[in-house]
Amino acid sequence: MATVKVKGMSCQHCVKSVTEAMEKLGAKDVKIDLLTGDVNYEEPAPIRKDDIKAAIEKIGFEYAG
Repeated sequence: MATVKVKGMSCQHCVKSVTEAMEKLGAKDVKIDLLTGDVNYEEPAPIRKDDIKAAIEKIGFEYAG
């Protein structure tokens, strides 16, 4: 399972938006911890971090690695 950190999420709407953005990139089984900002996901095929960063920033959140 891979993990990235996202800043700026504060509610279930944020979780839904990030989950949908990750799923569009091919991520599966996305799980988000609002307290830590950790986004855990399965990647059946490798997903480039630059693509994740672009998708996260496009929906208004900060990709923190």
